[in-house]
Amino acid sequence: MPKPVIELRGLARTYPTPEGRFTALAATDLDLRSGELVAIVGKSGSGKSTLINLIAGIDRPTAGSVRVAGTALEALDESELAAWRGRNVGIVFQFFQLLPTLSIIENVMLPIDFAATLRPAAARSRARELLARVGIADQADKLPSALSGGQQQRAAIARALANDPVVILADEPTGNLDSHTAAAVLELLASLAREGKTVVIVTHELDIERIANRVITLADGRVVDEVAHAVA
Repeated sequence: MPKPVIELRGLARTYPTPEGRFTALAATDLDLRSGELVAIVGKSGSGKSTLINLIAGIDRPTAGSVRVAGTALEALDESELAAWRGRNVGIVFQFFQLLPTLSIIENVMLPIDFAATLRPAAARSRARELLARVGIADQADKLPSALSGGQQQRAAIARALANDPVVILADEPTGNLDSHTAAAVLELLASLAREGKTVVIVTHELDIERIANRVITLADGRVVDEVAHAVA
């Protein structure tokens, strides 16, 4: 079996509150591999977003370790972590997070510009290829406000793919979409897993088992269930 792309060992995160320490995530061990689409489910406050933020290096663990694509995140300082994230992790948010004053193609080019992975002409070409990949090449020169919610989420996925990351993290990517558009976005994310990327989705979608290789349920910061599925 191939080595996991994401390795979590004893991962925990607590926060101080006026009532004492709050455990957002208790000691957690997980392995996630290339080509897997893993869904993280659970009620609000169960630790889903905390888990995905720790994998992305957006948050720091109180205890334990996160290793992604061979890199121990706890060994990186903030500037190193930002540079590593830009090249290795693509993040898709519920609210799209597109910059409103930039065109769609300029939004997709941002991670490339930040990481300096390509020259400007090549970056624009790469962005156009990705917009075609997600089915909105004809929207490239428009502002985000001119696009539907589904189109904006497709643009956000294209942006997440800009530097060809090994890991895609999606936090409630269908939360603002109608059921038909949500199904199309989930199928797009599933296709990325089939192509070999490690895709982790935090979701409330009831039929996520249809596309997920594994569904991991959290409650009170702990993994309480893990079910594998055969995906066609």
